[in-house]
Amino acid sequence: MRNKWKTMLLAGMTLAMLLSACSSTGKPEDKGTEGGTPSASAPASTAPSQEQNKEEKKEHLTLEWFTFVNQATSNLPNASDDFVKQAIEERFNVTLNMNYMPVGEDYKKKLNLLLASKDVPDMFTTDGRTSQEYILQGLTADMTPFVSPETMPNYFKWVTLEELERYAIEDVFARAPLPFARSIYRSYYIRKDWLDNLNLEIPTSYDELTNVLKAFTFNDPDGNKKNDTYGFSVSAGGNGMPWDFPQWYNNGLFQATVVGEQDHMYHDNGSDPLAGKVVDEVLEWLDAGIVDPDWFLNKGMAHIDKAAQGKIGVVVGVDRNFAFDSNPTGLQAKTKSIIPGAEWVPFNPIPEKPQWREGVAASAFLFAKTAADTSPEKVKRSIEILDWLASEEGFLMTHYGLEGKHYTRDGNKITLNEDAYQKDIVDKGNFLDVYQFFTPDEANVLGLEIIEPSMSDRDREIVATISTYLHDTYYKGVNTSPPAGFNLADFRTKMYEYHQKMLFDDKSGSNWPQYREDLMTRYGGRKLFQAYVEQIRKAGYELKDFE
Repeated sequence: MRNKWKTMLLAGMTLAMLLSACSSTGKPEDKGTEGGTPSASAPASTAPSQEQNKEEKKEHLTLEWFTFVNQATSNLPNASDDFVKQAIEERFNVTLNMNYMPVGEDYKKKLNLLLASKDVPDMFTTDGRTSQEYILQGLTADMTPFVSPETMPNYFKWVTLEELERYAIEDVFARAPLPFARSIYRSYYIRKDWLDNLNLEIPTSYDELTNVLKAFTFNDPDGNKKNDTYGFSVSAGGNGMPWDFPQWYNNGLFQATVVGEQDHMYHDNGSDPLAGKVVDEVLEWLDAGIVDPDWFLNKGMAHIDKAAQGKIGVVVGVDRNFAFDSNPTGLQAKTKSIIPGAEWVPFNPIPEKPQWREGVAASAFLFAKTAADTSPEKVKRSIEILDWLASEEGFLMTHYGLEGKHYTRDGNKITLNEDAYQKDIVDKGNFLDVYQFFTPDEANVLGLEIIEPSMSDRDREIVATISTYLHDTYYKGVNTSPPAGFNLADFRTKMYEYHQKMLFDDKSGSNWPQYREDLMTRYGGRKLFQAYVEQIRKAGYELKDFE
């Protein structure tokens, strides 16, 4: 099955290349446009092209989409202010109803209800694990007739055929990855003004970090003569040990999985033999009292809020502008509004080790089987719109607004008008966030350079610093699926229970070998991960059997 759709994709790509090389007269086409969108040197416009006007007008359709947003406060404005909706509906002759929520359990529950009702969305997005559940339940459509380099030429500027193939599961083509960010901006951040107050340097090793956290907790770094600060915090939400704890990558375990370039082994980090050692190292910090005591029950961004209030000295940020001067909702601005002399700077506490993996496909877009079976035209029209969102015109509009109003253009350089963006977009619900689900904020993919006038020299230094970090580049990520009938949720639930038992009951990681053996046998972990090994081998990696 997988070879079948791969062959069709390759055929589609060949046809698309031939079509792009010649016009209907057999002559080379004008290079001013590509894939139906303006080229890097042509200005974007919301008006339909002349070629579109010549086409027979398409049947009007009403489309229902269900997607996630990055910020819970993002909302669509009045239709008269939503220029993206206007452009889409005029260009594609549709009424587009966008339904959206922040990603999480509530999102999944809502989507489950929609898929079980008569209000099934025509297109929806979800995380990789949930998409597998829907595929196994037979709720998703076969994408072979719809998604190809011919039907989505702009999409394939963001995602390669190899990545699409690796994203397939259950031997069917029933989901496709959303374009994903390649750059990694994950970093630890530290209160530089606290370091200066205590005559300390930025830590460059795990031991140095531990000593700094002790000083931040016990040596009154803010000078208020109160015992009210802690070195470090995370938000565990009552479940497990977040990857923010540097003890994970101090032991070579970063992200959820690692495929060792040296040992040729598959490592499921949460159940890895070294997880007991991670627990012991975390306990050393907890016993020393240098971690915010609310860390386990903190939810969402609670630890970041505490940091902004001047209570925490080190946290992890994952966004590029997490602590920019120019980000009014970022950690730096929030902290300075309370503590004018505060300064957060990025740092890598263990610079000789990779702390994360380069970006790989994660979330998916899918089509409901009922929609494909009863209204295939809705799926096709959705494909057209999604591909437009991946085009230069769609990308610019959904990320930066309207040319001449929210940004100006000089060749490939896009200069943002941040005041107009704030007034027309952020102040009206930050509504472009609703449309940004389909493409990451990486204009370089389209050969564009974004100039942000408000970026300070300090902001640029942050980007330059983070760009020096080591990241794992060996394992590009292969989407794996559990064997039929395997209950992955039960396995993970038990794994987290054991983590918590070691932290709060045993007060030691010494029992981890027996807990792990229980996970590997009674809960089927060894069978699960050996199946993953076999799937990763098919993608070209040489792996030993799972131990």
